[in-house]
Amino acid sequence: EYPGKLVFHGEQCRELFFEHETCGYLTPPVSRGFPLREGDILGSGSRSVITCLGDSCRWPRSVDGFVYVPYIISPIYDDMDRITVETGMLDISSATCVKFVPRTHEANFLNIQSRTGCWSYLGMIGGSQTVSLQSPGCMWSGVAAHELMHALGFVHEQSRSDRDHHVSILWENIIENQRHNFKKYETNNLNTAYDYSSVMHYGRYAFSEDGGPTIIPKPDPYTPIGQRDGPSLTDIHKINILYNCGRYSSY
Repeated sequence: EYPGKLVFHGEQCRELFFEHETCGYLTPPVSRGFPLREGDILGSGSRSVITCLGDSCRWPRSVDGFVYVPYIISPIYDDMDRITVETGMLDISSATCVKFVPRTHEANFLNIQSRTGCWSYLGMIGGSQTVSLQSPGCMWSGVAAHELMHALGFVHEQSRSDRDHHVSILWENIIENQRHNFKKYETNNLNTAYDYSSVMHYGRYAFSEDGGPTIIPKPDPYTPIGQRDGPSLTDIHKINILYNCGRYSSY
């Protein structure tokens, strides 16, 4: 199963998270001094976005009302890989005011590379900002959308402040040195319901020690979680709220 986001204050936006459940055979990249949280990210009325100071972690809004996120993509990808990544972008852009555009001269941009594993920084950090989508292990459009949502400022759904009302975490089944990935945060949930179908939700067996489940939905333990087909309706709704997308905001 694939692993199932949020925005942090100040320097917390500079913390790097890595997610290695998506490609379980991959070794997570070296942290280079950044603390690793939630498996795959840098830097997240109860509160799924931890609000940045001002707009420091959000991509800026243009005068035409759109939010343009420039990107470059490594030439190492073949045509099918590029289509996969661009499909993940389109799944977000087609229903929100956030538009991923090829970089021309912009100072702040996403640098999409095939590094080790699937991971992203959280929110806009400034300058060249790596999003790792290793080929072939990370080449699903839903995985691309997941990491792009991290880059937009969202953390994992099961980390939100009200998660204990909706899932049980089976700590005894989690690999001991991976338990930090299940930390709960004081988050801004944008007045949205908990979303089991979010592309940002961990799967049932994420970071399992012995093959047993690590997350059980409640009240119905058989509720599916951890899909990587693409953003859910609520994922799209959250993006539209966070980025004040106006006419896109209803769902």
